[in-house]
Amino acid sequence: MSTASDLSDEDRKENDYSVEHGFRLLSAYRTHAGDKLWIITESDRSVTLLLPEEY
Repeated sequence: MSTASDLSDEDRKENDYSVEHGFRLLSAYRTHAGDKLWIITESDRSVTLLLPEEY
């Protein structure tokens, strides 16, 4: 898995807003094989790992 988050500037700004207001957070990473993984941290801070096609 890569070590850098694979988010757009818009998603990063949304995460900044979400941190301030207690909303959910989105992280996205690519594996070495090129597959994209999403980590969604819900507002209650539970975490779900998803492939984009599962969302």
